[in-house]
Amino acid sequence: MLWQLFITFFKIGAFTFGGGWAMISIIEKEVVDKRHWVTKEDFLDQLIVAQSLPGLLAANIAVGVGDKIRGRIGSIISTIGIVLPSFLMILIIAIFLTPDLINHNPTLAAIFKGIRPAVVALIIAPVITTAKTAKLKWSTAWIPVIVALLIWSKWPIVSNPILWVVLGALLGVCYARRAMLRSQKSKVKSQE
Repeated sequence: MLWQLFITFFKIGAFTFGGGWAMISIIEKEVVDKRHWVTKEDFLDQLIVAQSLPGLLAANIAVGVGDKIRGRIGSIISTIGIVLPSFLMILIIAIFLTPDLINHNPTLAAIFKGIRPAVVALIIAPVITTAKTAKLKWSTAWIPVIVALLIWSKWPIVSNPILWVVLGALLGVCYARRAMLRSQKSKVKSQE
């Protein structure tokens, strides 16, 4: 199982360009759909925790999934698997590719230009999947859109993502308590 964890996360790290957000849909396909290591809901929880923690998003997800599968050693193996390809690629690039070589080589420049649209698609795909898993409805879809626009803005206070994570957590607790109170009131009324 440890070898499967390592190989799975190594492949994800080796063949995904664009960083953590681009990796989310590929990680989900591997660990949820293909290997059934975690459920969609567990994966969404892992994603939320990973976003809330400092560090690399993909590595944080690897830690969570590895820990769920094999505990501490699983999280270490998964993290090594997802980080090692990037480390090796950066090492090779640093040794052989200089910025002058990339800028003056039309083939390399074309490759990097071709990768850009694919990376955008890899970032958009997990947004849609996450919205479906979170059961986001059209009536509440305005919330992430407004928050994204505010984070994107240059206003010092509202452009801080930490503010929105904390505010979202607080509002989630308030909403859950309100729903629980409504449920209790309806039970009491039905018993009368």
